[in-house]
Amino acid sequence: MVDSVYAALEKAGAPNLQVVVSETGWPSAGNDGATPENAAAYYLGLTNGTVTSGTPKRPGQPVETYLFAMFDENQKPGAASEQHFGLFTPDKQPKYPLVKFTN
Repeated sequence: MVDSVYAALEKAGAPNLQVVVSETGWPSAGNDGATPENAAAYYLGLTNGTVTSGTPKRPGQPVETYLFAMFDENQKPGAASEQHFGLFTPDKQPKYPLVKFTN
């Protein structure tokens, strides 16, 4: 997806503009495909891929990316999956072994 935006920017005359992914994530519960395993695989792939090493169109150029969200929101209204995007549970426990969060 990021490369398609880069291609459109090039066509529009802005080939050097950087793309920032302002919000991305994967729920760990709440609907089909929303499992802790799928969420962990998504975040691991994201942090080992585009974010750090770039895209096929711009290799070696990391993409600034913001994850949604830091914590699960167990009181958030709406679809059940919306409550489960956090990297941490509401009681501040890490949900995935992606990064060492302690010293």
